[in-house]
Amino acid sequence: QVQLVESGGGSVQAGGSLRLSCAASGATYSRYCMGWFRQAPGKEREGVAFMYTGGRTTTIDPVKGRFTISQDTATNTVYLQMNSLKPEDTAMYYCAARLCVLSPDRVNAWGRGTQVTVSS
Repeated sequence: QVQLVESGGGSVQAGGSLRLSCAASGATYSRYCMGWFRQAPGKEREGVAFMYTGGRTTTIDPVKGRFTISQDTATNTVYLQMNSLKPEDTAMYYCAARLCVLSPDRVNAWGRGTQVTVSS
């Protein structure tokens, strides 16, 4: 089973940037495709950005053009670069790993989350 540890959250003003990191360990990283989810207070957890085999990535419409998911396979680390942050991006952000043969909602392992707070 893969273990995930996030870092990089914090508090920023609207328009600012943050980069979240997620370090994976404990399993064959190449079998997994990574993603980021977020959950705002009183709302359901939603998928934000996903990686697929071959390097393809997707992001949800509200963050398209502002958030970028990437990975460093040498260090088994996945990143979420968040630019032009808005107050509505405020949430707990979770790293997630799934076997690449599965759809993004079929998560095998979750990180514990890192808080992102954007003030206006």
